[in-house]
Amino acid sequence: MPEGYDRWISAAVIALAVYGTIMIASASMGISVGDNASLARTVIKQIIFLGLGFGAMIYLAKHFRITWLRSGWFTLSIVGMIAALAVCRLFTPVNGAYAWIRLPVPGIEITIQPSEFAKILCMMIIAAYCGDITHQYRSGWEILRRPVIFVAIYFVIIVVLQRDFGSAVVLFLITCVCILIPNHPQLKGYQLTLKILFWITVAAAVFILSPYGRNVIENLPIEYYQKNRFLSALDPFYDKYGSSFQLISGLVSFTTGGWFGKGLGNSVRKYTNFPEANTDFILAILVEELGFFGFLLLLALYMVIIIHLLQYAMRIRSERARVILVGIAMYIVIHMFFNIGGVTGMIPLTGVPLLMISAGGSSTLSFMICMGIAQAIISAYRRGAIR
Repeated sequence: MPEGYDRWISAAVIALAVYGTIMIASASMGISVGDNASLARTVIKQIIFLGLGFGAMIYLAKHFRITWLRSGWFTLSIVGMIAALAVCRLFTPVNGAYAWIRLPVPGIEITIQPSEFAKILCMMIIAAYCGDITHQYRSGWEILRRPVIFVAIYFVIIVVLQRDFGSAVVLFLITCVCILIPNHPQLKGYQLTLKILFWITVAAAVFILSPYGRNVIENLPIEYYQKNRFLSALDPFYDKYGSSFQLISGLVSFTTGGWFGKGLGNSVRKYTNFPEANTDFILAILVEELGFFGFLLLLALYMVIIIHLLQYAMRIRSERARVILVGIAMYIVIHMFFNIGGVTGMIPLTGVPLLMISAGGSSTLSFMICMGIAQAIISAYRRGAIR
């Protein structure tokens, strides 16, 4: 790691990597009953992506520079991501979503989810085009035009072609938060509009997820399974043998975990027909085995990273650096909100993973890339290379 990096963030990342690998191995035991080879492949695949992630994190921590946002390579990355997102449509869908590219690796299934990396690019796009602007434009739209077009293309591909609404919402929210950071006077009107729309959306979501929202949900122009997710959030027992089965299994795991859980590896629910036990619903297995204490430990590790990122963001004067640090912090917060909210039945399920804990190579690699970029910015600030 470079001189001046944040040791607390690095320690929390290493702890999350160890914690996540242990929980993935434990949760995957239920899926791989009688098939030790399948369990080994799952764990090995996660370790491979962790190794790649650590390599990427260290490389970026040493070599990433804010000036890269002005290079031709950055523009090429933006365009290349459009192609990567579109290519996913050529592969077999998983749970109705065309969100993955399958790599032809003998003996083990390796998939890449480009939308995870598109989230990082969205932070960079806003930082590149909206941060540290020193001259006047005719209007705020002249500043926002190019970044909005790029992000809109990503969003449309993910929603229409990939049918991955959860990733699209995360990408959209990260972009909106990043737009609020720059202090250019011609952006103030757009930033105020975003804030108003945010609170209107929150009020609408609260109404829809209240007992008064059932009629609204039933008339929404969305797929049948999506309506069921909303209705299950309203009433976990709405369809207990169908769309609510996964949620009920998760809630049972939560209630049986207590403060200290049943012990690592001792989950009962993971040996039942529990869908996505090592991915979207791994938190339920974690709480069943390690209890509320294990959940608090996980939150503490996330909070160490989030708080340190926001502390540096408040100190740094460079708007581009600040946008990236706040964007990374919100990337973690938004993933936490959707995963924990979905597993506990507070909001509809979205399929958003719990970073570094859910099994998934792309989300792990994406998180580690974010940490490398953050450490590069923090190191440059502490060395005086940026203000």
